Amino acid sequence: MKIKTRYYLLPAIVCLLGAAALGYYLAFTTFSTASDTFYLYVDDDDTVDSVTAKLQGISTEHAIAGLTTMMRHTGYADRPRTGRYAIEPAMTTIDVMRRLRNGHQTPVRLIIPEVRTMDQLAGKLAQKLMLDSTTIAAYLTADTIAALFVPDTYEVYWNISAESLMKRMEREHDAFWNDKRRRQAADKGLTPTQVCILASIIDEETANNAEKPAIAGMYLNRLRLNMPLQADPTVKFALKDFALRRVLNKHLEVESPYNTYRNNGLPPGPIKIASQKGIDAVLNAEENNYLYMCAKEDFSGTHNFATTLSEHQRNAARYARALNERGIK
Repeated sequence: MKIKTRYYLLPAIVCLLGAAALGYYLAFTTFSTASDTFYLYVDDDDTVDSVTAKLQGISTEHAIAGLTTMMRHTGYADRPRTGRYAIEPAMTTIDVMRRLRNGHQTPVRLIIPEVRTMDQLAGKLAQKLMLDSTTIAAYLTADTIAALFVPDTYEVYWNISAESLMKRMEREHDAFWNDKRRRQAADKGLTPTQVCILASIIDEETANNAEKPAIAGMYLNRLRLNMPLQADPTVKFALKDFALRRVLNKHLEVESPYNTYRNNGLPPGPIKIASQKGIDAVLNAEENNYLYMCAKEDFSGTHNFATTLSEHQRNAARYARALNERGIK
């Protein structure tokens, strides 16, 4: 009887040991065949099948089989966790499973760019996040919303919600606008949002950072005297024609609160996401007597400044001649 029992137990034990060895092999074999880190993106629509399909190109069939088995026996298949996951060359199959099951993501480096419109911003962010541009754009409708964003690079999770993203940007905004910067703004008679509005105009006036404090001083002089800013970039923004090379009298007639030729004071919101250099230019504006500026006729990207209208008109005439000579209409 004992001999028969041993006869039947032996194959069973061999099978169990074989299954255990196979399971160990599948679990602890190196998962990725790639030499570099691979990033797996799991979104709301993904299933076990679609997740493993995304990994086909970097793994062997037996490693994929092992991962699939673990997914189906750990409850992962019921609810794949969204996110961006780094699959590193040295990871085993069980390492990959643990990372996916526990939601251990690798953040993305999200760049907030100095774009002109919120539609452009929504499109840029959607390229880096699981969110679509329409969802993001729904949070970017306020006139002053561009003032919330400080251009920089931030680490966020790929599957961040739109609401969480906006809260993160609020925290970054508040950290940037520390007590010192708020005092500097108040000394100029401006709020942080108004600083961003003026900085956005200055950014569009010139790419020359060294000249920005002088332009800021000129515009602050105009604001103090309740003179229209008469800033060409605001007209382009009102027309939504950013390729316009020459602002003519007909363009100045556009009905818009952003037309600073027809309206005194600052426009209702920034005309782009202001750069940190532009913001600093306003906070550290040059004290001068300038009331007018005109692009230099050498097309260097810098400006001739003037304290009187007659001087400004001479500068403007030289620039107009240069435009005509180049056939710019």
